[in-house]
Amino acid sequence: MSAQASGPADAFTEARPRLVGLAYRILGSLADAEDVVSEVWFRWARTDPGDLDRPQAWLTTVTTRVAVDHLRVRRRQAPDYPGPWLPEPIVGAPGPEEVAELADSLTLGFLILLDELAPVERAVFVLADVYAVPYDEIGEVVAKSPAACRQIASRARRRVQAADLPRASGSDRRLVDALLGAVAAGDVRGVIARLAPDVVCTSDGGPDRRAARRPVVTATRVARLLVNLSGRYEGRIEATPVSVNGDAGYVIEVDGAIDQVLSCSVADGMVTAIRIMRNPEKLRLVGSHNEVA
Repeated sequence: MSAQASGPADAFTEARPRLVGLAYRILGSLADAEDVVSEVWFRWARTDPGDLDRPQAWLTTVTTRVAVDHLRVRRRQAPDYPGPWLPEPIVGAPGPEEVAELADSLTLGFLILLDELAPVERAVFVLADVYAVPYDEIGEVVAKSPAACRQIASRARRRVQAADLPRASGSDRRLVDALLGAVAAGDVRGVIARLAPDVVCTSDGGPDRRAARRPVVTATRVARLLVNLSGRYEGRIEATPVSVNGDAGYVIEVDGAIDQVLSCSVADGMVTAIRIMRNPEKLRLVGSHNEVA
């Protein structure tokens, strides 16, 4: 149905999940993506869709440009961020069906890899490889030639392929459940047995929560860290199994308040990466039902 036939509000509502998904992949922040799409809505409301040849292309262009501007601002502020930066998690119900719904381009590992790209490079790659936008249209969005956009996407694609990111599967849930059980029991050997030798644990506490200021590497160090941290908690602890951007994880609450979201990447039957989100600003939307396409 065309934008003109359904009306401006309906056309925007229909496109909204895709626009949020586009902005989220560029920014790695769901809250910022929501802000971007709200700004796009205000611009859309001041525009007569009847004057646009291709309203959906207009929405994609404006969303991309606003998101890239937001990313540039964040990059300038990045030196002030305390410790590692992780994407804001999208938390859903656990199970293989959730994994099937979430594309590989929404996993935290993929988003962390994208964060190594320059803002325009990131936008070009997302538009080309995630949304299959033609290069001539991408060129108009980022003010570059189609040939330049094709080269940018090709370089980014090679970096992603070289990273060989693991793909989530339903069997990961059992492994991660067993890992957390070993952590809760203080069984360091049991934890080590489920970790890849070169496992990396990354924590994001933001400016207000305690977290490791550098990634912790190797199974022995990560196991000791997790067991030690578990032993420090006081109060009523509740761990709820969830899907975190398609990976198996947990929402951990202390006395009814969310303390952290933990997620694990799995490859060859071993946990290869653990990501712990404790930054309260990135936990505000946990439990909300945001539609991201």
